[in-house]
Amino acid sequence: MHSSTDSSNNVTSLDEIRRSAKFHPSIWGDYFLAYDAHNTEISAAEQEELAMKKEMVRKLVTQMPDDSMYKMELIDAIQRLGVHYHFEKEIDEFLKYIHVQQNSKDNDLRSVALRFRLLRQQGYNIPCDVFSKFIDKEGNFMESLRNNVDGLLHLYEAAHLATHGEEILDKAIEFCSSHLQMNNINSLSKRVNEALQMPVHKSLTRLGARKFISTYQENESHNEILLNLAKLDFNIVQKMHQRELSDATRWWKKFDVANKMPYARDRIVELFFWMVGVYCEPHYTSARKILIKVISMASILDDTYEYATLDELQVLTEAIQSWDANTALEDSPPHIQMCYKCIVETYAEIEDEMVEAGESYRVQYAKQEMKKLASAYFEEAKWLYNNYIPTLEEHMKVALVSCGYMMLSATSLVGMGALVKEEDFDWVTNEPLIVRASSVICRLMDDLVGDAYEQKASSVHCYMKQYGVSVEEACAELRQQVQKAWKDMNQECLEPRPTSMPILIRVVNLGRVINLLYADDDCYANPVKSKDWIKLVLVEPVTT
Repeated sequence: MHSSTDSSNNVTSLDEIRRSAKFHPSIWGDYFLAYDAHNTEISAAEQEELAMKKEMVRKLVTQMPDDSMYKMELIDAIQRLGVHYHFEKEIDEFLKYIHVQQNSKDNDLRSVALRFRLLRQQGYNIPCDVFSKFIDKEGNFMESLRNNVDGLLHLYEAAHLATHGEEILDKAIEFCSSHLQMNNINSLSKRVNEALQMPVHKSLTRLGARKFISTYQENESHNEILLNLAKLDFNIVQKMHQRELSDATRWWKKFDVANKMPYARDRIVELFFWMVGVYCEPHYTSARKILIKVISMASILDDTYEYATLDELQVLTEAIQSWDANTALEDSPPHIQMCYKCIVETYAEIEDEMVEAGESYRVQYAKQEMKKLASAYFEEAKWLYNNYIPTLEEHMKVALVSCGYMMLSATSLVGMGALVKEEDFDWVTNEPLIVRASSVICRLMDDLVGDAYEQKASSVHCYMKQYGVSVEEACAELRQQVQKAWKDMNQECLEPRPTSMPILIRVVNLGRVINLLYADDDCYANPVKSKDWIKLVLVEPVTT
């Protein structure tokens, strides 16, 4: 997805784009079709064992004293191992307790930082001045902390939940990064490397859980009961995801994209990995099913707007705006007809499902967002056709829509059931700050790494032209804007919140996916880069 504008290559004809728009073929093919009802079945024995282990961990949590450091570490481990959704009530009660029970005498950096992170993750607006006790007279973190690797690691993780104006947390990241790299030779070196590469707050739940299982197992103080639950739960949920992906692959194959729209990227597996990043829990099966279909259509649409001529795109855009299932577009070439047909039929499928649930109104919101996306793609196509490089502000107004995250944020709510009300759709489709921030992260991170794959100039080129700076200077400034966007998202998740946390976290998770896939390359255009992550999450079970 994530179209961006670029006329820096002096493209004079969209026919040139037709010839050059070549993407890496699918590296998975029909692999996931093999995961059928038989080999993804969750046995009665597995279900019984899971229920038993859940109750053992629940008992462990409820019987442990609330004021112990070990309980904070246990809750943190439960969350990082990806089994938190089994214990939401117990976690909520514990965090309410430690929020009320302020302990100003706690001078242990590890304890203070862990408490801060656990509370901020849950939306508690705990002030950052809890770290003031670790600041010296010059306003810097005390040098005596520099060899406290465990404490620095917890402070580093906590600081990524910063909001605007929290200078002490900005200093914490700089201080911890520097000293953790210098001290990276002890037993915590694996955790340090993983944290520096991908902080917990910016990690995907499933990929993070898969990696943390081995890290937690190597910790001599790990809880064996919790570890066994995490392994079993991971493998059970993986089977569910494999079956869902098998169904999605079968659904995708009916469009025969490789033959009918050969210019389009064949990325159903990568897109499913993306959607698991948005919501991985078993009870969101319906939501994933809907979102994988819609993002697949958005991907086809994106590639079509980069491939077709401007006249063809005008017809397609007008058809999408009218959204008439009877519109056949007989005078348009086959790829335009097929693109439109795929989109209309896919939304009709989703609407049929929502009618049964009494929630068909939700699809109207989703359609409207897809119309906005098509309009943004068309605006960028016109810029490209006219060799026009807009100002950064003009570019971003369109590009924040064309990146697809406004559309996906709204559509992610369609299959979430009773958790979502109509007012939530009114909120999410009105471009709230958190959705804009997630879109900024998506747009800019894509542009910062995507030049090798794009036909069009991006935010980088727009900034360079407008301000007369080098590519390095432009990239540095845009990276700063990404960090500011993370702070916007962090702020929006704190009380008082604009909507419920299950809704907000979908938007945050979209940002987390981009943070992984576009960290140093465009892993959507180049799927080889994401192969190992997909294997960890969707192919290889955890060894028990």
